[in-house]
Amino acid sequence: MRTLLRLFGVLLLLGIVAAGALAWWGHRWLQTPIATLTEPTVFEVPKGASLRTVASALNDQSLLDQPLIFTAWARITKRDHSLKAGEYQLTPGLTPSGLLELLNSGAVLLHSITFIEGSTFADIRKALAQSPSVRGEYAARSPEDIMRALGQPDLHPEGQFFPDTYRFARNTTDIELLGMAFRRMQQEVKTAWESRARDLPLAGPYEALILASIVEKETALDSERPQIAGVFVERLRRGMRLQTDPTVIYGMMSAYDGNIRRTDLLRDTPYNTYTRSGLPPTPIALPGLDSLRAAVNPESSGALFFVATGNGDGSHYFSRTLAEHNAAVKRYLQKLRSKR
Repeated sequence: MRTLLRLFGVLLLLGIVAAGALAWWGHRWLQTPIATLTEPTVFEVPKGASLRTVASALNDQSLLDQPLIFTAWARITKRDHSLKAGEYQLTPGLTPSGLLELLNSGAVLLHSITFIEGSTFADIRKALAQSPSVRGEYAARSPEDIMRALGQPDLHPEGQFFPDTYRFARNTTDIELLGMAFRRMQQEVKTAWESRARDLPLAGPYEALILASIVEKETALDSERPQIAGVFVERLRRGMRLQTDPTVIYGMMSAYDGNIRRTDLLRDTPYNTYTRSGLPPTPIALPGLDSLRAAVNPESSGALFFVATGNGDGSHYFSRTLAEHNAAVKRYLQKLRSKR
């Protein structure tokens, strides 16, 4: 009996020692950098994936050689049900313990997409469709469906999305990104309108957005935007037609081939500001912040006309009278001919 008790004691002691050694080794393994992680590696945790599935995938990619210890440690520390889906950047020096912390942090790898100032709604839809990181939930839906999903079923989509670079996790949907840009534009328009100059010939924020989109398309120079806006505001005050080519081009849609002909200027569309007075019915592009600010705080110089200088820097010459404008146009045409 004593012999059996001694044997049992020895076995128990050996078990305790072995368990302690295993715990010590496991702890050391958890704190040792992953040897196979020799360069930055992207690992994705699928949405809804279990800890066991993730550990197995890490093992399959040679990023984790002890998946059982990894899962056991996650359960002990109560982090086995809190993995966050998404892509993670694994860098050399990362330990298994640090890896578990990372996958629980939600610090996912971010991608980016840029909506360019002056682009159209069709342009940004194309950019979303071409991004491999965006899930095209609304790629085949109509513009009306998109605006309905954004809570604005009666609003025309043109000009309603703020041009900027947006960062997002892989598999973010197109409608989510459009929602970000839409809310940003609403806020920027609201802020700009609240700081507007007095006595503007604009009925409200939407007309300011329309004017800003025209300003955006008329010049690439931020310094000129208040002057361009000033010309159009002065024309609106005097009841003159805006006579701006970008609105004509927008109204031509797919018929535009890179050139505007006299027949195009005479062909009436809702966007032809040569044949119709006032602003066009909707914006014609995505205006940037400088154009929004210029539209509500235009420069009051009294200028009614502008034409390119032909200096190669995108600048324009501004005139108060038609005679002065015609002379500026003549100089511009002479410069064009001299460069041929």
